[in-house]
Formats: sequence, C-alpha cells, structure tokens
Amino acid sequence: MMRTGLYPGTFDPITLGHIDIIKRACTLVDKLVIGVAINRDKGPLFTLEERVAMVEAESAKLSAAYDTEIVVHPFENLLIDCARDVGAQMIIRGLRAVADFEYEFQMVGMNRKLDADITTVFLMAEADRQAIASKLVKEIARLKGDISPFVTPLVRDALYEKFPR
Repeated sequence: MMRTGLYPGTFDPITLGHIDIIKRACTLVDKLVIGVAINRDKGPLFTLEERVAMVEAESAKLSAAYDTEIVVHPFENLLIDCARDVGAQMIIRGLRAVADFEYEFQMVGMNRKLDADITTVFLMAEADRQAIASKLVKEIARLKGDISPFVTPLVRDALYEKFPR
C-alpha cells in the first residue's frame, strides 16, 4: 500500500523551516501532497498562483533526492476533507514551539472526530530552523533586512520584488 501524507499550510512564503519538514516527511511516505491553503482570512502577501509556483519549484528538487512523489495541491475545504480527497492516511504538521502544539493539539482532536482513520504526525523543525515563521520573514523583508538565512534564493528574490530594498 502506498503511504500518502498531506503537509498543509499557507506557505506565504515557503521558508527553510517548511523545507526542513518536507524533507523529513519524505522519509515517512511514498507520496507527499503539499496542500497550499487558500485562506482568505489571512490575507496572504503572495497570490495562490505565486505560492503554488514557489512550493513546486522548491519541492521539485526534493522529490528526486528523496525518491518521493511530491504533488502540490491548492485547497479551500476542511483539512480532513482535503486529506480524504488526496487519499492521505496521515496529516503532517510542523512544530516550532509549545504555542504551536497547543493549537495543533486542538486541531488533532477535532480531526480525529471527523475521521479517526487519518492520523496526524508532528515533526519538529531542526533547532536552527525553529524560529523561522513566514510572518516574521515578511516583516524582515518589509523593513529591508536580510532574509537569506530563512528562505531560498528564489523566495528571497520574490520577497524583495514585493518589498524593494
């Protein structure tokens, strides 16, 4: 049986922290679906198309390296419905801090009530990646700081187009 995992997020933009979790997820599954959430409430900086393109570009490099099929899938429905739609047996969530766990713990409980057959797996980012958050990266870029330690060159350039230096 093919093991399929869903790694959902807004990815506005994808960071080295996200990429770290993708690499780890690739060791657990045969197919990884990266669900790019259409979250109108968050008011993303990048359009859905831009976010999908960045995630596709960054994940293409990893697919071959880890011998894992990676598919980028935009979604706007319930996370558990998206997991069912893509045939995922597990939802992969990255954790940075205790605050993340408290929120995720509630979400897991709700998702288990909606579908007990889909398991949530938590992956901790590497210690040097735990502080990276898309929101903070955007703020640093907006204030003309160096975001190179937090994102790939592709994403850095895309952010600097939004916030010229």
